[in-house]
Amino acid sequence: MLSSGMAPQEDAPEAPPDDRLSDRARKGRGAVTNKAGRYEAAEREAVDDGWGSAAEDDEAPPLKTTITLDHSRTVIARNQSPDVPFDRSINPYRGCEHGCVYCFARPTHAWLGLSPGLDFESRLFVKPDAPKLLERELRHPSYKPAVIAMGTNTDPYQPIERRYRITRGILEVLSAFNHPVGIVTKSALIQRDIDILAPMAKKRLARAFVSITTLDADLARKLEPRASTPARRLQAIRALSEAGVPVGVMVAPVIPALTDSGIEQVLAAAVEAGASSAGHVLLRLPLEIKDLFAEWLEEHYPMKAKRVLSLVRGTRDGRLNDASFGSRMRGTGAYAGLIEDRFRSACRRLGLNHQRRTLDTTRFVVPGRAGDQRQLF
Repeated sequence: MLSSGMAPQEDAPEAPPDDRLSDRARKGRGAVTNKAGRYEAAEREAVDDGWGSAAEDDEAPPLKTTITLDHSRTVIARNQSPDVPFDRSINPYRGCEHGCVYCFARPTHAWLGLSPGLDFESRLFVKPDAPKLLERELRHPSYKPAVIAMGTNTDPYQPIERRYRITRGILEVLSAFNHPVGIVTKSALIQRDIDILAPMAKKRLARAFVSITTLDADLARKLEPRASTPARRLQAIRALSEAGVPVGVMVAPVIPALTDSGIEQVLAAAVEAGASSAGHVLLRLPLEIKDLFAEWLEEHYPMKAKRVLSLVRGTRDGRLNDASFGSRMRGTGAYAGLIEDRFRSACRRLGLNHQRRTLDTTRFVVPGRAGDQRQLF
């Protein structure tokens, strides 16, 4: 196996039962509740027992992050969605400690019998064998190269990557095979891997997008409690650009009446930092996220809650979510059209998206391994 530089792995202690988690905001966490996922037969609800344990003026106890090793047999996930420009991706982690309350990946924790709420951001699964599995899949005789996307489900640079270094190990494998990769992240930790990404970028094998929802640090702290601050994300864009890595900004998600007023400011700040491309996604609230986001609004912005949800319904044909291909990322209706027009107008004015940068799949090569018999001449 190619060197991955991963730290030693160890199994984590068992997480506390769900019913110990009271439905109250916690410092450093995004979701307010930990309701059971859609596949569970029973639900638990925290109630005040009359002894003051749920008093509003008491701070909820901190919630530790627990880690479980995920020994998957494969690492490349395939998709046929017409809404995304890739057909394969890698997710080194399940769950995400960034805690973004709106994260569309939250419902996937229900598949594990866990809550898409606090469990999603505190009970994480790591794939220590990911680099080895990737190398095996890339060496398969039938493998045909195409851009691999990272950051499409959970963030490959979430805080636990500092310890486990699985994303870095994956990049080392991709670099050795001259395999193209596209990364989306909310973390400034991506700067750590510029030593790998910059040489790959010179061969048109790497590009990155940094997601910035808002420049308001206080709002970002509530929306995305353990992600890098907006200022640090802009610094990451600058560092990547200066190193020669093509970098863009994702204004995602655009939240009606909460972050939508800052679209132009985010784009302008990203361009000043070196971004050359941009994208945006309108807020999506599939499955359990509808309730989680509504609870978050009532906790942090109760005076805006009805207005925000009303505007969301206006972009989703009267519902809080529309999963239809072709419209789920952009929405429909007058308000969604206005957001689209503002985004495109700002991109034109700022010179974004003028050049289409494609990654090169023709450089792909399967490197030799120690012990391989040399070709005879």
